[in-house]
Amino acid sequence: MSWLDGTHDYTLRETYAEVDDLAEWSPWIPFETAIRAAPREPGVYLMREPLTGIIRYVGMAGERAGSGRPQGLLGRLTVYRTGKGAVSGFGEAALDRALADPDWLEQQLQDLRHNGPKRTKDWARDAVLRLGLEVSWSVTPDRGDALYLETQVVTLLRTHGLWNR
Repeated sequence: MSWLDGTHDYTLRETYAEVDDLAEWSPWIPFETAIRAAPREPGVYLMREPLTGIIRYVGMAGERAGSGRPQGLLGRLTVYRTGKGAVSGFGEAALDRALADPDWLEQQLQDLRHNGPKRTKDWARDAVLRLGLEVSWSVTPDRGDALYLETQVVTLLRTHGLWNR
């Protein structure tokens, strides 16, 4: 995988190389299509801006099995894709940025005037999709390993523009 696409900052390039060395990462794919490829195993996912190559969010998924079937990374990404993660992790970061964008808010108000109200999860889904991010992931054996890898990656990237709180 090319971690360095679009990244011209030498320090950032070195840091991304360290992150790349921590695990085996999937290729970067558009978030909107990631659901079709995401595994049901636990792991860590990264979100980046495709034009700049800057990683904006690091998250993890455990064995999630609310449906009786393990959901892992697929389940976590689906939560954001459907808007059900409006106030957790990446969903909250995306919604925070959308609500700070007057143009996006005006578009939402126009939609409200023409089509009527939408549910909160629809606003959250729109906030996530407006970012047009790419995602990459690394599968781990279990939730504990995912949490450990996530902590390592966040520690490396914390000072490089992450939206994680």
